[in-house]
Amino acid sequence: MSTSGNNLETRSLLDDFRSFDKGGFFDLGHPLLNRIAESFVKAAGIGAIQAVSREAYLTAVESVNGDSTTGSNTDVKNQRFPDLRGESNRKSVEALVKNTSTEALQWGLAAGIYSGVTYGLKEARGVHDWRNSLIAGAATGAVLALTTGDHSHEQVVQSAITGAAISTVANLLKGIF
Repeated sequence: MSTSGNNLETRSLLDDFRSFDKGGFFDLGHPLLNRIAESFVKAAGIGAIQAVSREAYLTAVESVNGDSTTGSNTDVKNQRFPDLRGESNRKSVEALVKNTSTEALQWGLAAGIYSGVTYGLKEARGVHDWRNSLIAGAATGAVLALTTGDHSHEQVVQSAITGAAISTVANLLKGIF
């Protein structure tokens, strides 16, 4: 067998995950597209895991404390998946899948937009600095606000300001830590 055929046969799943940071799974023909797609997939996976983990935690707390309607630690604002307590297991699973998918999409969208804007600005300006982070954070915050139930003008502006502030501070602090 050839050496390249041998490498393909001996690659493990762990090797594939390691290569994810070295160039990734995507080759869409342009580095910007590759970066957006990889950021989206990574963050969407993390978002899905986070959503399911949070629901598992809230379900465990509810089972320990009793019914969630008694005013225990799990009030309505902590319950992110209100339809999860369906009439049947099938409705509960459908609600879990729907809400997890929505949250994964939001996480992926945020990462893809932020990554794409910072990459585009770096290529256009020739430098990656706090200004790029500020603009990318603002764009990401504004777009994420549009994916929520309340996408009023005030909510979009507040989310853009928050996104800009967080990403700018993160960029300014990255050399310190």
